[in-house]
Amino acid sequence: METARGLRKTLHDRGMRMTPQRQLVLDAVRALEHATPEQICARVQETAPTVNITTIYRTLDLLDRLGLVRHTHLGHGAPSYSVDEHQHVHLVCHVCGSVQEIPCELLDPLVGTLRRRDGFELDATHLALSGTCRDCLKQEQETE
Repeated sequence: METARGLRKTLHDRGMRMTPQRQLVLDAVRALEHATPEQICARVQETAPTVNITTIYRTLDLLDRLGLVRHTHLGHGAPSYSVDEHQHVHLVCHVCGSVQEIPCELLDPLVGTLRRRDGFELDATHLALSGTCRDCLKQEQETE
């Protein structure tokens, strides 16, 4: 878990300074687990109402480049951010919009195939798969 001291050291090692806004954004991402920049902004503004969405986007970009957060596109619209150690694959239902999490290890056979066949190293921790969830499939079958 990235503490204020850890974030300060990471930034200092790269010639940057720690700001309260950076810590607030990282804390919001941690607390929300998966959140859009707008949701993160709303959370940060509970404590610091003068922080604007531009600052949130810039800070998220920086934290992403530093490897402290990651973003995933769960569909159309803004990406969803989570802390780096929060790793799993997202299953996104294109019918109802629900999002499920599955362990990355379930894709190990695909990861191995891509590595052997194409020399490609898949980052399954940064992945969202689109399809139809169990409940929506069941509803479709019942209406046929």
